[in-house]
Amino acid sequence: MADTYDYIVVGAGSAGCVLAGRLSEDPATRVLLLEAGPPDRSLWIHLPIGYGKTMWSDRYNWRFQTDPDPNMHGRRIYWPRGKTLGGSSAINGLIYIRGQREDYDHWADLGCAGWGYDDVLPWFIRAEGNERGASRYHGGDGPLKVSDIPGRHPLIDAFVAGAGTLGVPATDDFNGATQEGAGYFQLTTHRGWRCSTADAYLKPARGRPNLTVATEAQATAVLFDGKRAIGVRYRQGGRDIEARCDAEVLLAAGAIQSPQLLQLSGVGPPALLAQFGIPLVHALDAVGENLQDHLQFRLAYECTEKITTNDDLNSLFGRIKLGWQWLSARSGALAIGINQGACFMRALPESTTPDIQFHVATLSADMAGGAVHAWPGFTFSVCQLRPSSRGRIALASADPFAPPSMQANYLDTELDRRCAVAAVKAARAIAASAPMARYVKREVKPGPGVASDADLLDWCRDVGATIFHPSGTCRMGVDANAVVDPRLRVRGVQALRVVDASIVPTVPSGNTNAPVVMIAEKAVAMIREDRKRGGRTAQDGNPTQHNILEEA
Repeated sequence: MADTYDYIVVGAGSAGCVLAGRLSEDPATRVLLLEAGPPDRSLWIHLPIGYGKTMWSDRYNWRFQTDPDPNMHGRRIYWPRGKTLGGSSAINGLIYIRGQREDYDHWADLGCAGWGYDDVLPWFIRAEGNERGASRYHGGDGPLKVSDIPGRHPLIDAFVAGAGTLGVPATDDFNGATQEGAGYFQLTTHRGWRCSTADAYLKPARGRPNLTVATEAQATAVLFDGKRAIGVRYRQGGRDIEARCDAEVLLAAGAIQSPQLLQLSGVGPPALLAQFGIPLVHALDAVGENLQDHLQFRLAYECTEKITTNDDLNSLFGRIKLGWQWLSARSGALAIGINQGACFMRALPESTTPDIQFHVATLSADMAGGAVHAWPGFTFSVCQLRPSSRGRIALASADPFAPPSMQANYLDTELDRRCAVAAVKAARAIAASAPMARYVKREVKPGPGVASDADLLDWCRDVGATIFHPSGTCRMGVDANAVVDPRLRVRGVQALRVVDASIVPTVPSGNTNAPVVMIAEKAVAMIREDRKRGGRTAQDGNPTQHNILEEA
């Protein structure tokens, strides 16, 4: 007989750990958390700079590749995704960014009641444990720890000053009243260690008898009785196992694998499912559509002074210094990761809020997570915040262990192509500013030979890469093409929700980890409320924030 739970959570990533940790707070609620990857035992997961290693790990990373993209010179783009407890929050760049007020108000304008900025802010605050303490915009005692970067760096200070010459104000809080500005990131670290959602939400819950965590257990199908989800089939240790649930199945497998699992389970476009002989449970053409991602362009510079992380990593003395900084004070590059500096600014004349984001690193390499260059170097990575291009995720096989087709469709619109060129020009303008110019020995990439708009766009197609934010493939909405409703329930079936980055109608303007944690916190309150009502929602489908917070 199958084991039976109240809730089965598929995927122990940025959202799944939140769901399992919060739902299991009620001792009467039985929760099963399934994770396809192994436990998060590697030191490289917990040491902030270690994501340079885990980014290419076979063990802790799905290491996806997109389909060849005709807009990117036919290249396949590498998409790392976390495959361990904590998911991508265990291997990401640790950057804590929420996005803009306007992002969430736009969701509400699209009909997603309860998802405007004022609605979601309490959930950001509930999750956050900012070392600066509680304030109007921040939480001080939430489980997800957020810290300032210890110390300052002359290259980052010069970058902030250089952005100022273009009219971008300096800021010490990208998650406050306004996002626009240049300054230092805050990171999801605590006392020099990474704080993944496994650290924040799951580890405090592991001793609860009502929580079962199964690792190296890959879900292969959602089980249905008619159109009601009743459980999950998963593979663990070479065996196919079925688990049943009395309440709901919660998919938190991410923007690639949540739509893939829906399609494998018979929920999706009928023609696609028929192509692979999958019996149809419910026709939902939009499953896998609306794929969005942030495409980054990495400009590399040789520095005039030996003050970069390249210099430390390329010498024995420098490596010893980095180790001592971390051991003695939990500071230095080992406690930071890669990117320290940030800028949110407007590159296109019609933009009324920031439309590009910079990640500034005091090192340089040929690719993210690659070996650093032999010379002093630093990197300006710049990306468009609100791409209008859309791709899709679709089955490539009925084999649940085969990756799906990932059609990124980058730079497919004129808006995105214009913004790409403008973003690179903005990066060059900051590099040429008086505060930065003293540190620029030469522009290595794209290099002085890339000058015209046509050349810049061609270079963007040649080197553009993901900044690791695929989203939107199980879009939330109230229209006939939405995959989930504003309570994250899959339309047309019962007892099944999606809770991860795939539900966003439009990708937030910035890094996506913090928004996904917020989504999961809010989802837990809706799940509890719906169960308390016996599955019935409030009359208007949008319970008050006050009531949700009370019940949380």
